[in-house]
Amino acid sequence: MDQEHIYDLIIIGAGPAGLSAGIYAGRATLDTLILEADTVGGQVTTTSIVYNYPAAPAIDGTKLANQMQKQAADFGVTIKRDGVQEVQLDGEIKVITTKSGHQYQARSVVVATGAHPRKVGFKGEDEFRGRGVAYCSTCDGELFSGLQVFVVGGGYAAAEEADYLTRYAKHVTVLVRGDHFSCPPLTASRALDNPKVSVEYNTEIKEVSGDTYLTAMTLVNNQTGQEQTYQVEEGDKTFGVFVYVGTEPETDLFKGQLDLDSHGYILADEQCATNIAGVYAAGDVLAKELRQIITAASDGALAATNAEAYVTAEKKRLGIPVHVTPATKPAAKTVGQTSQVADQPAPQHTGDWFTPDLVEQLKAIFGRLTKDVTLQVLGDDSPLSQELTSFVDELAKLDSHLQVATAPVPADLDLAPQLRLLVDGLDTGLHFAGVPTGHEINSLILGIYNVAGPGQEIAPELVERIKALPATEIEIGVSLTCHFCPDVVAACQRMASLNPQVTATMIDLQHFPQLREERQIMSVPATMIDGGPVIFGSQTLEELVQAAEQATVKS
Repeated sequence: MDQEHIYDLIIIGAGPAGLSAGIYAGRATLDTLILEADTVGGQVTTTSIVYNYPAAPAIDGTKLANQMQKQAADFGVTIKRDGVQEVQLDGEIKVITTKSGHQYQARSVVVATGAHPRKVGFKGEDEFRGRGVAYCSTCDGELFSGLQVFVVGGGYAAAEEADYLTRYAKHVTVLVRGDHFSCPPLTASRALDNPKVSVEYNTEIKEVSGDTYLTAMTLVNNQTGQEQTYQVEEGDKTFGVFVYVGTEPETDLFKGQLDLDSHGYILADEQCATNIAGVYAAGDVLAKELRQIITAASDGALAATNAEAYVTAEKKRLGIPVHVTPATKPAAKTVGQTSQVADQPAPQHTGDWFTPDLVEQLKAIFGRLTKDVTLQVLGDDSPLSQELTSFVDELAKLDSHLQVATAPVPADLDLAPQLRLLVDGLDTGLHFAGVPTGHEINSLILGIYNVAGPGQEIAPELVERIKALPATEIEIGVSLTCHFCPDVVAACQRMASLNPQVTATMIDLQHFPQLREERQIMSVPATMIDGGPVIFGSQTLEELVQAAEQATVKS
């Protein structure tokens, strides 16, 4: 533990509540740290389009989160990608222990850990997650292109995501447990007025089944008890079930310390203060009636404002100077998190790959490079190879440290075209099958930064574990619209950047359907280590290193 440094405020969670708290704390010149175990932005990044945030009509959820993140950073707030393992909230100084082994001290804490999607509980839900059952339309929607899709739920998310999924699905059927949508009529109309959406009321899923993919489903009318069976349509391998039935709070860390209600949500007063002095809660983790992005942001502002008052009073009581340092721009960086250089998935290529704003962001990152990187394209005369070459040529023009080389596709390479990063003529193990655009620009740029710049800061103990790994091949199936995928790709490729025996290949599954079918993948990110079982969903660097170690033991 660093006995010298005591933060004014530590915020646990970087969703809208945590980022809003960071903005207000940074603006008040509090020495503030945000810790985030997963994706900066939280659940808002799983929302295809946000329609009800003031002054930002119809904004992409990830773009909104990125704008919040930048605003917090501009006020001097540091965001570190690290999961919290343990908290000690009693006493004047709060102690936060993270999964990487770091311990942080703070005078005040804002808990903004949010909530995770609630499962329905029907038979087969867990078994077929990633093979037909999904929880994020922006991550997995395109994998169901041309297929039948069912959406479970009757609230805001179900109506809006059903509408969004029609851009991919053959048809979307919403299964509503009650006799009407529980969201306002205008929101419900997004589903009801869409000709590619139908609605079944008083209907629940009893069971889903199949061999490798989901192929059958039993529905039950909860009023009559009548059951019906749905079978996958002829010619289709599977269908999709997207679940939107609310959330469960992330509060296991705080049991026994903070007061919780019967559902596990944190109890706090009108000032967002919990039962422990100096500890506040904000966002979806709170026991409250309405859980929306705007209410989370409001909670964050209120919690940070009251934390600032608490810290100021504590410093005066202890005779500690209330040190105020104006925030500077540009300010603190996000540590261990994929650089947010792509606000939203890139549209179909129609000209230049990089906008002027993006170029400026990239130049700032490339300005820290100390080595030359060869962007090697293994391609042929296919349209996808030409697209990759065009992308790489334009990227290389942005900095003198970047050069381009081309080579034919090796006979034993199935995943082509492919981009590989070389340093001093040697393969770094960072590979990209397909064109790393959309959100994957993030992982590519971070990959370049890791092999030719200072690299992401990670715990020394974890570095040693990575360097101790034997030859390991990691493949990460992604969708370019998935906001979780770049963090997993970047983490795997960070392992490759530190250990020459590790390779980490991003695979755009949209272009490699044979791999998708072979490994029965219908959800991303999908991580495969040495050809072992698919690991679905977001994973931290610590979790991926552990998985690689376990794969080594099994082999």
